[in-house]
Amino acid sequence: MIRKLFYLILPVLTIYPSIVFSSEPKPWQLNLQEPAGIIAELSTDLHDFLLIVITLISLFVLGLLIYVCIRFRENKNPKPSKTSHNTIIEILWTVIPVIILVVIAVPSFKLLYIQETDKEFDMVVKVTGNQWYWNYEYPDEKLAFDSYMIPENEIKGDQKRMLDVDYPLVVPEGTKIKFLIAGNDVMHSFFVPSLALQTYSFAGRINEIWTEIPMGEKKYYGQCNQICGVNHAYMPIVIKAVNKSEYDKWLKKAKQKFATHDIQKNKLVMNNN
Repeated sequence: MIRKLFYLILPVLTIYPSIVFSSEPKPWQLNLQEPAGIIAELSTDLHDFLLIVITLISLFVLGLLIYVCIRFRENKNPKPSKTSHNTIIEILWTVIPVIILVVIAVPSFKLLYIQETDKEFDMVVKVTGNQWYWNYEYPDEKLAFDSYMIPENEIKGDQKRMLDVDYPLVVPEGTKIKFLIAGNDVMHSFFVPSLALQTYSFAGRINEIWTEIPMGEKKYYGQCNQICGVNHAYMPIVIKAVNKSEYDKWLKKAKQKFATHDIQKNKLVMNNN
């Protein structure tokens, strides 16, 4: 229902490109960011479903507490009940939670199955966490570069404070991407909410995660989600989706700008660790 309302007001939102064409946190935002891709959509649906279940259970328990406080208050029950057990109630409070857990497990296992079984990818990107920046490597293109947050005193135009970076991770739209997440020092977390990407980076270990970049040129903002030192707050992530022709142009320029010896240097650092 919420998603249908979003599409109804989409023409109005196009007046504000910064809202429509970027996935970023908003001031006083209470809900999740608009999901992008099948994994994010399934994760959001699961979140919304669990929120309804939790709300109903909380209201039910609250109602029971209020009923008990009123029904069994001291002036109404001068002689406390000595009931020690009730077979029917004991069966109910055992069976009903089991049924609820089984219902919750169905969409949960569906999401896990999709995350773990899909093996067909259009490209691979290796992400390495460092104190306090990210390194992105395109193994198939023999290309690697570092990505730092833009300092507040260097922000220009519509760049966003503590979110934009000097070199974003550029990917083509409509692409299924496998991310290889590694680390060079302490533990980091690669987290992009609108794409439902979150996994930890460890030195000497590679974790895998994948997502599907939807059609449409857009920026997806994220952040290191694991406290990793004094400058933890200054490790933003920007994934920039562009059309195929723009990606090819960027790739050609990037190969000229970023030397391939950076890849070898990063491998040596990983091996030394």
